[in-house]
Formats: sequence, C-alpha cells, structure tokens
Amino acid sequence: MGLLPQDFDIATNAKPEEIQKLFDRTFEIGKDFGVILTHINGHNFEIATFRKDLEYLDGRRPSKVHFCSAKEDALRRDFTINGIFYDPIKDEIHDYVNGQKDLKEKLIRFIGDPEKRIKEDHLRIIRAVRFKNLLKFQYDPKTYQALKKYFKLSAKVTGERLNQELNKMIKSNFMINCLQDMDDLGILKEILPEIKEMHGIAQPSEFHHEGDVWIHSFKSYQALKNNASLHLKWATLLHDIAKPKTYEYRTKNSGLRAKKGTVILACPESSQRIRFDQHAEKSKIIIKKILKRLKFSRKDIDHITWLTSHHMIMENLIEMPKGRQRHWFLHEWFPELLELFRVDIEGTDPSEFTLYNRIQTLYNDFLEHLEKNKPQLKNYLNGEEIMKILKIPAGPEIGKILQDLKEKQLAHEIKSKDEAVEWIKSKTVKL
Repeated sequence: MGLLPQDFDIATNAKPEEIQKLFDRTFEIGKDFGVILTHINGHNFEIATFRKDLEYLDGRRPSKVHFCSAKEDALRRDFTINGIFYDPIKDEIHDYVNGQKDLKEKLIRFIGDPEKRIKEDHLRIIRAVRFKNLLKFQYDPKTYQALKKYFKLSAKVTGERLNQELNKMIKSNFMINCLQDMDDLGILKEILPEIKEMHGIAQPSEFHHEGDVWIHSFKSYQALKNNASLHLKWATLLHDIAKPKTYEYRTKNSGLRAKKGTVILACPESSQRIRFDQHAEKSKIIIKKILKRLKFSRKDIDHITWLTSHHMIMENLIEMPKGRQRHWFLHEWFPELLELFRVDIEGTDPSEFTLYNRIQTLYNDFLEHLEKNKPQLKNYLNGEEIMKILKIPAGPEIGKILQDLKEKQLAHEIKSKDEAVEWIKSKTVKL
C-alpha cells in the first residue's frame, strides 16, 4: 500500500528451542504458543513458530497449539490482509489466503469461516472496525454479517485489550468513523454504552443548531488539531457524557421540572428550557468509571477527568482576580483546557468565540509577562518557613496558604519576603 509499517510480525519454521540457540538474549514470553522474544541492538523482536491453533476455550487463546507449515499458520490468522507472508531473503510474497486480492479490492475479510474466527478471539470484532476505518476499506459481506450477528461477544473482551484497540483508534484521524461503525454494528452499546446514550439527547435549540449531544460531541472532536494529545482527545469525546443523566426540561421561575418529555402545564413556553445542571462535575464521575473499566492508569484518569470537570469554568475565569487567573494559567494542563474550550465552541452552531478570544489574549499576555518576570515565580516562603511562623504542624492548610501566597505574588499584591511574612502572620487568627 506504500505505507511505512509500524509493526513487524516475524514467523518461522524454526522451533522455539532452535530460536533460543540462534540468539544470545532471548525470553520465553509465550513458549507454549511458540513465541520467543529476542533483544538485538536495543530492540525487541517477537519470533513465532508457524503454528496451528487447537480449540479456543476463553475467546482469546487456544488451549494448545501444533507446529505446522506456513500455509496452515496463515489459515488460523484473522484477516486475509494480515495473512500474507514476505520472505526477506528471497524477496518473495507467499499468499495462501488471497490477501493481495483483498488489498486491491480494499476489503476486510476474515480468513475462512468468519464465525469461527470471531469465536476464537472476540477482540477481532473490534479489530475489524479499526482496520476497516483506518485503511478506508469495506467489509466483505460475510464478514459484515458475522460482525452483526456476534456483536455481543465484544462485551467479553478484557479492559486491557479494549484499551489498546480504542487508543489505536483515537490516535488515528478516524475515531468518529470507528464509533459510528460500532454503533451501526451494535458494538458501541456493549463496550461504551455511555457514548451510545448521547444519541437523541436534545440540546437547547437557541444555542445548539447542530443537533443533539451525540452530534455536538463528534463535531467538537473533529475540530481537534492533528497533534492533540491522547488525554485531550478522550476529554473532548467524553466532555458531555453526563448530559443524558442531567437532562431536564425546566422552567426558569417556578422551579418545576420535567424530565425526558414530561409536560408541565400552565407554564409559559418562553420560561422553559433544556438544562444540564452540573453536567461537567457529574461527567467526571462517569468518565472515571469508564476509564477504570478500560484499565487506564490513575495518572491518565486524573488528567482526563481534570480537563472534563473544568471545561465550564471559562465564564468564571474572566471575572476572577488577576492572581487567581494566573493560578489557572500556570497549571500544566491549562493549554489543553483552553483547547477543549475552543473545540467545544467549534462543535456548536452558532459558534461564538468572543469569550475564547478574550481568554486567549489574557493567557498570551500572561505568558509574555511570565517570560519577562521569571524570578517572581519562586515563592518568597516555603512550607517549612510558614509552619515555623505560624507554629503549626504540616497539613492541608499549608498547601492552601502557599497557593494563596502564589496568587497574591503573581497579582503583585505581595512584592517581597517581608511582605509575605507579614501576610502569613495575619493568617494566624483565621487558622
């Protein structure tokens, strides 16, 4: 296809013991399945002996394998385009499964019986979607029907394996295509039901001409730049995930509420509006559950949920005192938060960028000021000095005082160590 490979599978008729004799550094990462890892020149290579898999008992691994010929090995693989062998010594292609033909026709087709391939390894359902959309191929009809028939098996795939496949999707430029495809096949409600629930959740027509939460979230995601981080991509996709749970059709004055289409009588139409109160905060709870289920690291979860839980602060930020604004500007993830704000606007019709432009200007001015006044970043006092002045032990209040001191320092309300000491002493009564 003229693309640079990112992954190399090495297969051979050499048995695991023979592979181990050929290389100085080897590791038995899957010797029972004929897989040996070797380390050469700073790189790891997995070398697999040609094998034929016996019965699959867990929808993931064969119970046992037999070593066999290259042709038999090809016939147990997932898709025809992944079953083509290349001999680098003879510079020859060995294609036992018509993979080259399917590459030419741009088809994703299971090798042999599609149903058997899916039952052997349920992850192949997700992989089919990824390959089809990333390569811009089509499904072979029998493959498509098998995916439609066995979509529920995708729910049995472990969180770790789903994490790997979904992150490969989201690192590409075709995540939305993959999600739409999974929705069509029924897979989405099995592995990411929270995203599926955004479908059909209406938004205030006054502010969202683009349509429901599903459409808005996808339009926002598509507005991301190609170099957006993995954290920002997940945050953008999930930033409104709590809207289905917080949807209310509520009157402004009476306090009466109607959920999911219930009619309120004797209320002027103009006083009613769709609302999603505290959806940013509640999204954090839902997103945390999703990411834990997908076995994300705690660090990744903290990063993504920080972005989503704060994506509604911008109107408040513009009214904050300068010191408090600068506290936000100094946060290492603020540039991503600002970008999330931008794409949230971009995914809305009509798009109103006045507030975004004001904050972007303030932020740029701050960065320029920061560059000119780098020495001021150093705190006049540290935690130990504050504890000594106030004669109190370590605790959360020390961190709060340090934060307040930083904000006042950035706002030029405190301009020296002496002034910082006097301000700290004034905190005694409050503590």
